[in-house]
Amino acid sequence: MIELEQARSHLEHLGLAQAAGVLEGRLESASQNQVSYAGFLADLLGVEVAARRERYLLTRTRLAHLPYQRTLEQFDFAFQPSIDERQVRELAGLSFVANAANVLLLGPPGVGKTHLSVALGLRAIEQGYGVYFVRAQDLLEDLRVAQAEHRLDRRMRIYLAPKVLIIDEFGVWPYDRLAATALFSLISARYERGSVILTSNKGFAEWGDVLGDNVIATAVLDRLLHHSHVLNIRGDSYRLREKKRAGVLGAPPATQEVMPKNPTLS
Repeated sequence: MIELEQARSHLEHLGLAQAAGVLEGRLESASQNQVSYAGFLADLLGVEVAARRERYLLTRTRLAHLPYQRTLEQFDFAFQPSIDERQVRELAGLSFVANAANVLLLGPPGVGKTHLSVALGLRAIEQGYGVYFVRAQDLLEDLRVAQAEHRLDRRMRIYLAPKVLIIDEFGVWPYDRLAATALFSLISARYERGSVILTSNKGFAEWGDVLGDNVIATAVLDRLLHHSHVLNIRGDSYRLREKKRAGVLGAPPATQEVMPKNPTLS
């Protein structure tokens, strides 16, 4: 019993709190099952490794500021047949992150763009990549203010640090030229250094109107599309589907394609 307490104390001193907490139970199990010393040690340390990984993922997920946690397994591909499921599964392999390529998810509201971006973000976190989620309106207002106050470089570090930056709902609101210039600065700084996952309800031809400047819009797109994968989602809204199932709405009108198809570039 003294040896058990000493072993537990040593584990705690080394910062192996989880292993210390299960030590007695693991010793009893190893004795009953005649586990070797090496097997017992591997099992005990495995408990600590698993606990540390869970804490790491929880911390990274919290720092990512994701609006919710949804996985690819929870995505209803059958409801959105316009999505190439194989392409999405390939993106989940995260080679685009290793290559600092971008993913652009285009389509009308409610078709699952944010869900897919969050799911890819969670995969990236699981593989040890830093991820940060921000809505386009909040991002551009933050950068616009920082640029006006001559502290853009310092503020930009927040958005340059993560390997994967998720910009959600681009195009919902129009932006002034100062915000557009700040966005160009960010995209240029991340170019071939880190990945951007961007969701938008606007086709590329409309970005000039959104940013208030066709030249800046072209420059932003040039850098985003150079190494990119584009998913153009054409379908009904998940949220309206639920309303329809509940009998709140009748059959929604046929969804019109809001943008031309864009080939996947790489």
